[in-house]
Amino acid sequence: MPKVVPFRNEVEDQHKWAVDEIYQSIADWEKDYHKVTELLNRILPLKGNLKHAAKLYQCLTLQDELSELLGKVHVYVALKRDEDTNHTENQSNVQRAEDLLLNVKTELSFINPEILSFTTETINRLFEEQPKLKFYRFYLEEILRLKPHTLSPREEQLLSMSQDLNKGPQSTFSMLNNADIKFPTIVDEDDNEVELSHGRYIQFLTSNNRRVRKEAYEAMYTTFGQYKNTIASTLGTRIKGNIFYSKARNYESALKQELHPDNIPTVVYENVVNTINKNLEPLHRYVSIKKRLLGVDDLMMYDIYAPLIGDFTMDISYDEAKDLVIKGCKKLGEEYVSILKEGMETGWVDVYENRGKRSGAYSWGSYGTKPYILMNYDNTLNSTYTLAHEFGHSIHTYLSHKNQPYTYSHYNIFAAEVASTVNEALLSDYLLETTDDKKKRFYIINQYLEGIRGTVYRQGMFAEFELEVHKLAQEGKPLIHKTFSDIWLNLNKKYFGPELVVDDLIGMEWARIPHFYTSFYVFKYVTGFSAATTLAQNIIEQGQPAVDKYLSFLKGGGSDYVINLLKQAGVDMTKPEPIEKTLKLFDSLLDELEKLV
Repeated sequence: MPKVVPFRNEVEDQHKWAVDEIYQSIADWEKDYHKVTELLNRILPLKGNLKHAAKLYQCLTLQDELSELLGKVHVYVALKRDEDTNHTENQSNVQRAEDLLLNVKTELSFINPEILSFTTETINRLFEEQPKLKFYRFYLEEILRLKPHTLSPREEQLLSMSQDLNKGPQSTFSMLNNADIKFPTIVDEDDNEVELSHGRYIQFLTSNNRRVRKEAYEAMYTTFGQYKNTIASTLGTRIKGNIFYSKARNYESALKQELHPDNIPTVVYENVVNTINKNLEPLHRYVSIKKRLLGVDDLMMYDIYAPLIGDFTMDISYDEAKDLVIKGCKKLGEEYVSILKEGMETGWVDVYENRGKRSGAYSWGSYGTKPYILMNYDNTLNSTYTLAHEFGHSIHTYLSHKNQPYTYSHYNIFAAEVASTVNEALLSDYLLETTDDKKKRFYIINQYLEGIRGTVYRQGMFAEFELEVHKLAQEGKPLIHKTFSDIWLNLNKKYFGPELVVDDLIGMEWARIPHFYTSFYVFKYVTGFSAATTLAQNIIEQGQPAVDKYLSFLKGGGSDYVINLLKQAGVDMTKPEPIEKTLKLFDSLLDELEKLV
């Protein structure tokens, strides 16, 4: 890894993604950019005529052709921008592509309302008149499922006009949280005064120096406490907005409204909360072990992220990381591993940081392109896991695109995190299977434990908080800062147990969680992790039969509801078992950790 961050042209080609395979030149991109508008202009004359079978079929096929091309147009310039954000032409082209996306969405907004006006008799007649329309049966069913919750044209117009108002609480919180709140300075491990920030907070909480952890924790929540009334107002208004829209659309609750688009029954959400509540003892045990290993009389909230193994690190080159990911995924069989190797060797991955490159990591591509991976690989075990994670997404996309027509190639977020986390689970299994070094095993197990604690227990607590505050709003109870803080304090006491000192400051943590403005979203982290854990265990224990089912899930894309696809793969998220299995794994990892201690 270079000591100085290189410029883009200094990075070796073998470590860059092959984005220019999408378009050889910007002139080629311009041709497709304009072709999108040409396709749009062929669809618009069909407005008002979709009750005619031939016209509906023409509209839907043209819409697919347009959407596929538009995805390619958008992805290309977005990837070019992200590889070097200093390139102004790429920024300009992304804006053009996003403006085009918005225009297409607006112009084609007539399609769903026309389809929603269809009766069952109309649908049957259309299928008889144009048998090719049966290809779109599931697509049409998806739209018509919303019919009981679709209002009159005028009412729909009013709700649409109110959307900007509904975004107000989130926008206000975002500006306050990201721009207006100023954090104090603290003294770091080297006795330097440094300013606290959102980005540095977890870095300080994972410090080996307890004083640094304490100062960062107290500074963070004392600062948020100064804005408690304002943030309670923004979150409370957001929640009341959810209640308003659910009532306006004839849903029994805001939760049902949020789950309905993906056809997820409420029992899935309820299982998350109830099953975790029945399995809190392993988390209490983890807290007790942490207290003992840290050697403190009182384990405080700011000790939760404290490292248990000091300054131990694993230096892993990119070539070594690739080898580990391949070996970890070997249990998925020859078909999967051959795709994985192909992706590693044929320009799927943009490996290293360069000046101006977007931070973080993601997987992204469009139908017919490679499923590209942006990395900022830094020779750590965390980065190795990120590589496995993103390849999980990319191979899911690859198999979905290869086996599904464009119409049914898109999978939702509920499914997405399953594929990525299966790879992480298999990598952990391989590392523990092949590592005898006690320090390495301790480090890997602790990382695995923190993954389950942070994803299942923590996000489960978030999900329970959302459920409670929405219930209060549904009952017309006031949502003030004390309401939020009292619920949050009690949840922390319940989840972490008697060995952790839960002080009043943590009662302000709810105020810094942006996810609460995207309602009932975080439970998907729990379901994704739990489904992946179950599938990985099935693959390890059952071999090829479980692999075949899992690959069918990946190849299924969006051809069926995600709950059904997961059932076919061997995991039923309407039952508590997947979450129970994950928390039993957490308990068994604690056994292993204690043996190493």
